[in-house]
Amino acid sequence: MSEELVLVVTSKVKKLIKEKGDMNTSAATIEVLSKAVERLCLKGIESAKADGRKTVMDRDIVIDHI
Repeated sequence: MSEELVLVVTSKVKKLIKEKGDMNTSAATIEVLSKAVERLCLKGIESAKADGRKTVMDRDIVIDHI
């Protein structure tokens, strides 16, 4: 894995995938999930700023494909 910030708890992700799907998890999966969380956070920041707030709220985090 690269030197990028990991924003998900690797052990928790691996445990969920193992328990729900009886599958293993590649390191690349953790990287992709961390990037997705980062993008969600950055969009949330933009939304909060656009509303004139200094607090990111649940309504600022929009997950389209779930």
